[in-house]
Amino acid sequence: MENNSLPSPTAPIGVFDSGVGGLSVLRHIRAQLPSERLLYFADSGFAPYGDKPEHVVAERSLAIAAFLVARGAKALVVACNTATIAAIRLIREHYPDMPIVGVEPGLKPAAAASRNGKVGVLATECTLGGAKFLQLREHVALASQVEFLLQGCTGLADQIELGELDSAATTAMLERYIVPLLDQGADTLVLGCTHYPFVTAAIESIVRGATSREVALVDTGDAVARQLARLLTAAGCANPGGPQPASIEGFTSASAVALSVAFSSLLGIEAPVSEVELAGKSLVQANRDI
Repeated sequence: MENNSLPSPTAPIGVFDSGVGGLSVLRHIRAQLPSERLLYFADSGFAPYGDKPEHVVAERSLAIAAFLVARGAKALVVACNTATIAAIRLIREHYPDMPIVGVEPGLKPAAAASRNGKVGVLATECTLGGAKFLQLREHVALASQVEFLLQGCTGLADQIELGELDSAATTAMLERYIVPLLDQGADTLVLGCTHYPFVTAAIESIVRGATSREVALVDTGDAVARQLARLLTAAGCANPGGPQPASIEGFTSASAVALSVAFSSLLGIEAPVSEVELAGKSLVQANRDI
């Protein structure tokens, strides 16, 4: 977007994640901004982000942002905690006049929700080790006197990416990560990766079996959608709506069929999907669409 240019209200919003996890954010955006056209990029061919160096994730995120901007995006949503930690500052520097929203683990709302001052945080190791997250944790802990119990969830996003939302392997993994947090007294759990809301039912089942305490789950997708709405309005580029329903178009660095299935199974929608290939540091659309 050029400086001092006002994007068309009918231009689309670009949303991206390392895979299908960002669809948990996309559904909140659709619910709150039903008139907005959406472009969703699932970088499943490069996933997971959580085991890669921060500078690699940052470079990849910039390439995806450039791809979405080239397709006319008027705003960007980095619907991935790991990518937000690694790249949100750089993306904002590249597109200073564009509304850009990232996601971060919901430590503030979790601290407000906790009754006993013990909050468990489920996230990737990359997110938990990022300087931005550590600064946020220190700030919120100091202000609220809440103790944050951190749990890296290696492999969990991969299971969800494969569609194994209620398999025995996923359940065993969730138990291994969640039960120790409950044993330490956590009464609030932060879903610190956009993939994790898709296994909310499994998490709730494990919580019920492990403790009689009421345990709150914090998903920041709703807050992201509300912030996006505020920024679009402030920039004068919110779509007022029209006679046609808003469209969704998907892109993926892996299988178009897999993303199409995810749209259907996770969101209950049908959307055109195109495969995209990495060419140097740029992304180009391949000739494999469904």
